[in-house]
Amino acid sequence: MASRLEIIAKQRGMGSHLSPTETTCYLTADMFYLEVLLLPGGEVEDVKLAQHGEAPVSSESLLQLLKSKKFEEFSVKLKGLSSLYNIPGDNETKIKVYTALQFLGKDLQKISHLPRALREYNLQVDMILNGRIGYLLAGSEGIPMTIQYYISPSDILLMSDSERCSVGQLALVTVGPTDCTHKLQMASVIPQPPQLDAQGLPLFSPLCEVLSGMMPACFQLKLQPPLPMLSSFVEKLSQITDVAIADTDLQWAPFPQLMMTLLRENGGDKTWDGQDAHFLVPLPGREMHSYVLPGAAWEEAALRGALVSTIPFTHPAHVPALLELLRHQCAINTLLASCITSHRPSPGPVCDLYCEVLPESGSSLSVTFHLSDSDSLSVLLVNVADSQKLTCSLFAVRSEDQSMDEYVSRVLKRCMSIPVTMRALNRRLSKRTCGEPLPACSSTVSTADGSPASPPLPMSCEADSQKRDCPGLESIGIPTTPSTAAMFSQDAMGPDATPMEAESAFCLSVTEVNTNPTVNPYPSASVCVYSHWMHNNHLPEFI
Repeated sequence: MASRLEIIAKQRGMGSHLSPTETTCYLTADMFYLEVLLLPGGEVEDVKLAQHGEAPVSSESLLQLLKSKKFEEFSVKLKGLSSLYNIPGDNETKIKVYTALQFLGKDLQKISHLPRALREYNLQVDMILNGRIGYLLAGSEGIPMTIQYYISPSDILLMSDSERCSVGQLALVTVGPTDCTHKLQMASVIPQPPQLDAQGLPLFSPLCEVLSGMMPACFQLKLQPPLPMLSSFVEKLSQITDVAIADTDLQWAPFPQLMMTLLRENGGDKTWDGQDAHFLVPLPGREMHSYVLPGAAWEEAALRGALVSTIPFTHPAHVPALLELLRHQCAINTLLASCITSHRPSPGPVCDLYCEVLPESGSSLSVTFHLSDSDSLSVLLVNVADSQKLTCSLFAVRSEDQSMDEYVSRVLKRCMSIPVTMRALNRRLSKRTCGEPLPACSSTVSTADGSPASPPLPMSCEADSQKRDCPGLESIGIPTTPSTAAMFSQDAMGPDATPMEAESAFCLSVTEVNTNPTVNPYPSASVCVYSHWMHNNHLPEFI
């Protein structure tokens, strides 16, 4: 074991030596060291990590890697530790940079703990979507401080408790070398007690000579996964931080091409060739939508973008503004990604709805579609002012009611899916065109004295022995309970339902049940099943 550790240390540019009693092996670097406690037979008893200026702390993850003889993974961990201090210069400079990073982390935690009003049912989801610093995870064992800053409604529905810290968009708070020096904090810049401005953010102390130092480094947000960003958003990043992102790190391309690049990484095979991109989106009940992204419209210079992986900054005050901008871009990406699938058009399937998606500006797009019972085209204009302000405007014949715009806006915000929204809109318009009354159904049940009561479950959901087939649910992470089985029965979805259809069905059912308490196109049993399942699984109300 000692020989193995010595070889790994040399590979990572670290020193190594045994204690005189040969019971402890030390792996040493400029800014940290490891103590590996060995038993007489060569087994590893404990592994302790000591960061600069801190006492050694036992590391369970490093211990398990050595006990399992996973030496390659252990070596990768050491590489990650070393990368935290990848700053040119002598030890004094590295110590200053490390100190600055430590104070930055403490100030971000202070900002995260400032009081604010909750908007969502689930506390973690609320922190991710609305927190000034997102959902903050303290760094440990070579893993930098991590910020979870965006998550889509479908991810919320499909994630389990164990996955909540790894789903969605993440940003690692690190530090990296730069060609020029920057003034970085050497102490906390948030006075105690903090004084807040009109936006609820703290008033920061100025970076005077006592509180700061000039260093050949910069703080960084390392985005995981890299985020496709429009050129206008990339410019805004630099305006917030006064630190430009090196153009050599950015490869500009039409924005749909970036989105399809991520699709290919996730198993898709569609590529952008500059021509019209055509996608088929399957929905529940064997419904199929067609979405076309015209190549000429998306080739404009203003709509080009790049995959951004690292954002440099120099002050904790930059982080809340950066996260709001990243969330804004994520909302746009989520909507556009909902139209991009791996399904290619073929002569066989006939689509229920044909749509064309056009960019109107950097933060708005239009969906042009044709209703089967109308001779004219209709347009749905989607404006994304920020990640929380999404509004829709419908331009269609015989549809001048503003309540329709409000309805579609609520649907879109809850599901963040253009196909699911278009299906709900198409159904609503068809009912109005045909003159059919819209069914009314309350999502609550009253007791004899008029007080709200928990909705009863249908007979088929009360006994586990009567569990119905639920195709595709387990493969997308939805627990196949009697409640979900009843909602996604073959009667509702058809015998050939795919996992994608199951996911869309769930988003759609949640959207249409919760969007308008007086309108529910599903039977009352579905409302009861959904309410019971959401209550038992503590799902956020905004879904």
